[in-house]
Amino acid sequence: MRHEYNKLKIWVRARELNKDIYRISDVFPKEEKYGLTGQIRRASISIASNISEGSSYESQPTFRRYLDISLGSLCEVETQLFLALDVEYLDQMSFESILKKTDELKRMIIGFKKTIK
Repeated sequence: MRHEYNKLKIWVRARELNKDIYRISDVFPKEEKYGLTGQIRRASISIASNISEGSSYESQPTFRRYLDISLGSLCEVETQLFLALDVEYLDQMSFESILKKTDELKRMIIGFKKTIK
């Protein structure tokens, strides 16, 4: 069974997170353009991209695998957010706000994955 990815709450939330990542990384130093800025943006794009790509397969195990990849990208984003905090590209309040969103999305993806047999 294929899913319409653009109607999945996890895909919508992943897009919202992606927007947030672009906004917060826009203030990172210019010398990070090809470093942390590029890496965190690519990882955040990968979350929604893997959800949509996986939804196109009729094989439920294949879709679950793409959701796993999406979770991996989400964890990568979280690690990069910690680094941004550590090097003071993010303040504590911004960090906590976006980390709350990543945690919520992670729980949503895991929960959705459990519904796919």
